[in-house]
Amino acid sequence: MRLRRPSCNVASLFSPVAEYSTFARQTLRSLLPLETLMTIKVPTSPPQTLMSRPSVKRRAWIVTLLLLAFMLLNFADKAVLAFGGVQIMNDLGISAQQFGLLQSAFFWLFAAGAILVSALTSKINVRWLVSVLMLIWILTMLPMLGPVNFTVLLACRIALGFAEGPAYALATHIVHSWFPPEKRSLPAGVVSAGASIGPLIAAPVLTWVIATWSWHAAFGVLIVVGALWLVAWLILSRDAPEQQTAESVADDPKAAAALPVQASLRVLLTTGSVIGIGFLTFFAYWSTTLKVSWLPLYLNQGLGYDTITAGWLIMLPYAVAAAAAIGAGLLSNRLTARGVSRRIARGYLAGGLVVIAGLSMYLFTTIDRGPMQMAFITLAFSMNTAAYAIAFTAIGDVVHPKQRGMVLGCLVAFYSLAGVIAPLLLGHFIGGAADKATGYGQGFSLTGIIMAVGGVLALFLVRPERDLAKIRERVEVSL
Repeated sequence: MRLRRPSCNVASLFSPVAEYSTFARQTLRSLLPLETLMTIKVPTSPPQTLMSRPSVKRRAWIVTLLLLAFMLLNFADKAVLAFGGVQIMNDLGISAQQFGLLQSAFFWLFAAGAILVSALTSKINVRWLVSVLMLIWILTMLPMLGPVNFTVLLACRIALGFAEGPAYALATHIVHSWFPPEKRSLPAGVVSAGASIGPLIAAPVLTWVIATWSWHAAFGVLIVVGALWLVAWLILSRDAPEQQTAESVADDPKAAAALPVQASLRVLLTTGSVIGIGFLTFFAYWSTTLKVSWLPLYLNQGLGYDTITAGWLIMLPYAVAAAAAIGAGLLSNRLTARGVSRRIARGYLAGGLVVIAGLSMYLFTTIDRGPMQMAFITLAFSMNTAAYAIAFTAIGDVVHPKQRGMVLGCLVAFYSLAGVIAPLLLGHFIGGAADKATGYGQGFSLTGIIMAVGGVLALFLVRPERDLAKIRERVEVSL
């Protein structure tokens, strides 16, 4: 007897394991003796999914690397203002408070951009959304090629902030759509590492360009590189394969119960894991903002390093952050693969990294300049960065793919408020202190305490398995 497989579409290939196993057992019993059956293993996994095809895997990593470069360029632009901070303040004749205002202005429309563009992810092809963001980013830097006043620079930073607001949420949403849930942490970590690799490369290169020519030339370099990236993205990127979330897990009832369901935005945003990730990323981003806007100046003005030395030292936190982001993503993937609960693989891991960063920031304000202080500075401004990808992967664990982009955008909008507050507050501490070193110390010590509290909150709130069941229950009750 020859069994013929009925013709079907791609979606029908993924039949439940229970049905498939029952069919196989009944057929084999009719053909083979019992002793033969004892030596045969019935398949317990579905046919090869679209995401597991070699060609799709290769394309997934091409898109991931392009998005890494996307984040690299966006964060390099944020850093260039800090690298040229001393020249900019001297050229424009502005105070530390005004420079803090420039850094803060970047985030005035950051939240609006994050929410608006994220809301469009279910209506407009995300490939084109990313292209438009990069184009806006390039256009906002064009005025920097010539002489500008404080008002023009302020307006350009506001516009750039709008374009960069949705960048990380959009990049994470895209990379999640190319990988199954249990494998998302690593590629998400790679994309997150772009935020650190950008300034890592930009620190020596742009500092050299600024010292050799001017801060205007540094913006010119970024414009050219951004245009090249846009061309590469349009040529090499592709849309994510059409798929259902069920393709990412084994076809069995237990796995099906672990899939996110669609729920109202109110239900999702009031879930413990989402709230916990919101707190964690808010306090982590407080530190990230200060790293980009004030850390180069702190090394120069607060600790007395010359401009070139400060440019090299600033590479340390970024280098460790890039490695830690990828390493944390790999660790989270392996923990998940070994059956460790996602509360530990996501919540404890991400929260613990932020706590370490906060404690390190507080400690570096209590010791004198030297290698030990630089070690704590490196940990303070790198461990929090490693937590982002893990935290956002936890969102993918509890939120349906069709709603993931919007929820990630809302989180970015929320934590961007830290980007508005942090530069202004530190500028206030510096301007109001007896000397700049004291002002830096007070501001950074307060930030360290805030970060540690945020990390601890995440340890208690982020519980993906529990919240997945709660969301499903709330949806069923509302039906």
